[in-house]
Amino acid sequence: MQLKVNGRMQQGREGLSVTGLLDDLKIHPQRVAVQLNGTILKRERFPEVVLKDGDTVEIITFMAGGAGEGGAAW
Repeated sequence: MQLKVNGRMQQGREGLSVTGLLDDLKIHPQRVAVQLNGTILKRERFPEVVLKDGDTVEIITFMAGGAGEGGAAW
């Protein structure tokens, strides 16, 4: 199946969950927010949400610093 992940087309296997996608990409789920087709997913739903052909996934990584004094940017 075809997925659009952070603006790039990517092949995914049938039955792939959001957790599985993050595992495949070697991304720790506690360090990101995931938007699926325009909707932010709660982290506890990552294992149960199964991706479908044509889905658009945005993975947003949290970063500390860079936003001024004591702020965090992401």
